[in-house]
Amino acid sequence: MTVSTEKYQKAKIIFRKDHTEDLWSIRVRPEHPFHFKPGQYATLGVEEEGKVVERSYSICSSPHEPEVEFFFELMSKGRVTPPLYHRQVGDVLLMRHQAKGTFTLNGKSSRKQHFLICTVTGVAPFISMVRTLAREARQGRPIDVRLVMLHAASRSWEFAYREELDTLAHDFPWLIYIPIISRPWEDPEWKGEVGRIEDVLRKYTDKLELLPQNTTAYLCGHPQMIENSKGILRRQGFAKEYIREEAYWTPKKEAS
Repeated sequence: MTVSTEKYQKAKIIFRKDHTEDLWSIRVRPEHPFHFKPGQYATLGVEEEGKVVERSYSICSSPHEPEVEFFFELMSKGRVTPPLYHRQVGDVLLMRHQAKGTFTLNGKSSRKQHFLICTVTGVAPFISMVRTLAREARQGRPIDVRLVMLHAASRSWEFAYREELDTLAHDFPWLIYIPIISRPWEDPEWKGEVGRIEDVLRKYTDKLELLPQNTTAYLCGHPQMIENSKGILRRQGFAKEYIREEAYWTPKKEAS
């Protein structure tokens, strides 16, 4: 088939890392410069039966990095992610020319606190934000915001970027990183936070004074987590405009 060059460019996989059996990261090198803001997403496509099927994925990399990085979870019923799972270094994907999305740090208000809440691969846009701020900090720019990240997974080995985030949180006082597991009985060596993210969320909004008057909240990943957390934040007094969300899929409605 002939792929529209107006819609798509080719992007070559130049790096792949498998974190678990169903979690992996890749970096791709697009044919043409690809501009984006931290928190935005790119649309990747694969050819299937004479047509392109595509899906949007949050970008992990900072805009300053030479390649574009993605973090995936294998969804067996998906149309795009399973084919991507079998692509290796040297393979070529299709990629739309423009990044999209408004899930970026709120820079229009005077709020300096940003509460980042995510599940597993939902950490991707936050990685982009943190890497970008870390680069600016290393260049000597004062960082006058505070980021508190709650990252939930079932078990600790699903935190593919934990080492990087722990290091950045150690190096920079404006970042607090809190990983949480929900199945400690399957991960007995884990010494960190346990429980459902919604319960831990309540703990840290109080403990770290993440107040409705001075904080913007960002929810990314599993749609049920987003709905539950959004409800908690609203009951705590967060206005709708200070809760941003990026659901990674839409739950199917049950047949009536």
